[in-house]
Amino acid sequence: MHITLEACVDTVQSAETAEAGGADRVELCDSLVEGGTTPSAGMMAETVARLRIPVFAIIRPRSGDFLYGSLEMAVMLRDIEVARACGVLGIVTGALTPNAAVDRDRTRALVEAAAPMPVTFHRAFDACRRLEEALETLVELGIARILTSGQGATALEGSAMIRRLVEQAAGRIGIIAGGAVQSDHVAKLVADTGVREVHARGAVPVPSPMMWRPDTVSLVKPVLDRDVRLVTDEGEMRQLRDALG
Repeated sequence: MHITLEACVDTVQSAETAEAGGADRVELCDSLVEGGTTPSAGMMAETVARLRIPVFAIIRPRSGDFLYGSLEMAVMLRDIEVARACGVLGIVTGALTPNAAVDRDRTRALVEAAAPMPVTFHRAFDACRRLEEALETLVELGIARILTSGQGATALEGSAMIRRLVEQAAGRIGIIAGGAVQSDHVAKLVADTGVREVHARGAVPVPSPMMWRPDTVSLVKPVLDRDVRLVTDEGEMRQLRDALG
């Protein structure tokens, strides 16, 4: 049976390379260094125009957790419409409650907004407290696929849980194994889990071709603790404004 290879990419060039390398589908993201956020309209449209294989787009308004407020939901719903207009064929998204369960109301709204495009529930699933319960909720909500490492640091390490999820799903919902999937173990991962879809980056580090850069300037921020994100503070902004006069 054919195993679907989904490539996780964050540039048009990477998407083209993934297709040339045999990928069956791409998940298009921005900022994979932060776990992936919604790509721009330009990136979505250009990727769709250049590829023959299906393009799915992640709808994630920011990095950090998957607990979204009403303003973030408004952005996500608009981004789904933009993605549709750009010609993507599927959406990758998800939302959780503060107690680490699937947010039924927000996830239902995302599924309804995306219809008839299929929706993959991304690795917010691995942040759920009870995976078996979360799976049943996602089946009820009409989610097409779940992307998961089985809560392992890698999909290979979480393979026992992924197998249990595949057995529980029993064809009612797709299970995609993802999380540091490499060519030297992907066959074993498939054999151990029974999945029919795998998700991988297939990426290698490439140094910048820039011939000069100032030693005193860096626009790359250090990685924060997983439970911390930078947000604009009104008081801090007001202090800046006041200091400027």
